[in-house]
Amino acid sequence: MRILLTGADGFTGRHFVNGATAAGHTVIAIKSDLKDRDGLKQEILEAAPDAVVHLAAISFVGHADTSAFYDVNVIGTLNLLDGLAALPRIPQKILLASSANVYGNCEQSPIAEEQAPAPVNHYAMSKLAMEYMARNYLDRLPLFFVRPFNYTGLGQAESFLIPKLVAHFARRAAVVELGNLDVEREFNDVRFVCDAYLKLLDKGVSGEVYNVCSGKPVTLKSVIELLRKISGHELEVRVNPAFVRANEVHRLCGVSTKLEKCIGALSHPSLEETLRWMLKNPI
Repeated sequence: MRILLTGADGFTGRHFVNGATAAGHTVIAIKSDLKDRDGLKQEILEAAPDAVVHLAAISFVGHADTSAFYDVNVIGTLNLLDGLAALPRIPQKILLASSANVYGNCEQSPIAEEQAPAPVNHYAMSKLAMEYMARNYLDRLPLFFVRPFNYTGLGQAESFLIPKLVAHFARRAAVVELGNLDVEREFNDVRFVCDAYLKLLDKGVSGEVYNVCSGKPVTLKSVIELLRKISGHELEVRVNPAFVRANEVHRLCGVSTKLEKCIGALSHPSLEETLRWMLKNPI
């Protein structure tokens, strides 16, 4: 397939390109800013894609510019869909990356796709708004949504939790300052996520939402202990009040039944495998 990809230079995008090209696909990376409506439309027209994977977004929850979440994640996606809808030949599949953050703090866990969204920060709210906005195009475009739960891997920025911890252990730092320690998350491998995306381009159903998850959450404290074991290094963990988020999602774990029913079971690298991969290749 000729796959049009937004966010090709980002963390997930780079791994998706590797996986897609290894599988024999041609990836065409969008160069235009999502807010450049005309430039975007021209690139889309020239690409003539068979499928689209939309990954570009403001994805760091703590991003300082609140309006950027909506300018990029909602209006940028609107511009992309307008360009796709204008094509003389509509792509066969369009994957739009949302986020499991849209579920917020809910009592039900693990979380299935039927759970009502309850976003608690601007990142999650912008992703949910993007989903609702995009549904206006379902009569013209074969689009579907993925809600990945937390994932990590080589090349993720240190502003994210796991890469920050890995970097501190890799350089054998004496102290690391963190925010909320009493959180529980899935920390899946980015390669698993990209594999799921590729398979959904073949089998994903228009209008559907798919959790991309393993259903295997771990506590932050257990991640720290695992890094201590792998690296053989001890470091002091301090809570910095400046890093504590008022609207922290305390437990985030998904149900993968719908995903697996659609594309079959996928292999999940263990968290230890992922951390060893990252520690061997520190940024």
